[in-house]
Amino acid sequence: MSRLAAKFAELKASGRKALIPFITAGDPHPEFTVPLLHDMVAAGADIIELGVPFSDPMADGPVIQRASERALAHHVGLRKVLSMAMEFRKTDQSTPLVLMGYLNPIEIMGYQDFANAVARAEVDGVLTVDLPPEEAEDCVRLLREREIDQIFLLAPNTTAERIQKMHEVGSGYLYYVSLKGVTGAGHLDTADVEDKLKLIRANTDLPVGVGFGVKDAETAKVIADIADGVVVGSALISKIEANPDDPDQAKREIIALLKSMRVAIDH
Repeated sequence: MSRLAAKFAELKASGRKALIPFITAGDPHPEFTVPLLHDMVAAGADIIELGVPFSDPMADGPVIQRASERALAHHVGLRKVLSMAMEFRKTDQSTPLVLMGYLNPIEIMGYQDFANAVARAEVDGVLTVDLPPEEAEDCVRLLREREIDQIFLLAPNTTAERIQKMHEVGSGYLYYVSLKGVTGAGHLDTADVEDKLKLIRANTDLPVGVGFGVKDAETAKVIADIADGVVVGSALISKIEANPDDPDQAKREIIALLKSMRVAIDH
């Protein structure tokens, strides 16, 4: 059983929901990332999505785009992110770690070398924004051979047929993008999310994490009541952007927000 499957099984058995923070690796500088990963786990994170910086992050809003720019200025690419994952694993063998990014750096590395590198880094899942399930079979096969989950994105307009395809090809969990648009945009309509989750669950038994639009503890609580996991990204990264000369303050604000979400989700 993968770490992701084990984590969701553990949470389900205890009647709890997953808190899944996202950060961009290398933002605001490379030395900041691994200590923050550990601090987020201590604050209550169940699973961590680690963003691979990319020069053209088409699904991301301005906050995460600028985070990628800051990380790329320090030459943080896919190989550096994998080395950060390896560093994290030296002292944390239990928290699932998911790489989230775009296909171009993976294709440059090559699927075979990428799968081997992800396995060496003991990464548990890969979420490639621009790799649809219809074109993912080669990558999925290589990852599955190494017990690594390929995670897919669902959108508000995803059909039942495509949900079934993602169920067949994917594993770990499904990430439901709750807003039409980019990360950090718009107002979250939880009634619409609840309706869509009914359709999703009619077509898969994979856990479903919901992200895009989760900004505070109140929203996290509402989402946790209807989903299996709550994904938060832009709200955390905005703390880094708001404290460009004081990363320690950014970290304190990130941890405070995660702790408030953890308490709200659990109660």
